[in-house]
Amino acid sequence: MASIEQSLSVFSQALNLRTQRHQVLASNIANADTPNYKARDFSFETAMQNAMSGRSDVGRVDMARTSAGHIARSGAGGSADFKYRSETQSAVDGNTVDMDVERAQITENAMQYQILTQLISNKFQGIRSALASTNG
Repeated sequence: MASIEQSLSVFSQALNLRTQRHQVLASNIANADTPNYKARDFSFETAMQNAMSGRSDVGRVDMARTSAGHIARSGAGGSADFKYRSETQSAVDGNTVDMDVERAQITENAMQYQILTQLISNKFQGIRSALASTNG
């Protein structure tokens, strides 16, 4: 059986990735009218596998540190390998955002986020219940 810490670590990483994906999808929607904007996304499943196997730098591009006084990046960050979304409709201005696709993806991502928060809530409820039964 997995320890509480392991379970919470998995849930925490999943929530972080869902949040990161939501930000990317919201950025796509916000730039729906920006000429030459290329919609981006990442595979949650692949990012989660990378995070769980310790490959958290996949797809990351670091800023160049040209001086010793520059602040180094912290260990925090996503495990997402960002890709440009394939074009579903051609636009004269070169924008690849398809609002139908973006709305569907952001809705699905929000539902998955809600499911994760419910799982975490259930996990803590189980812990509270176990602690109450041992104290009683």
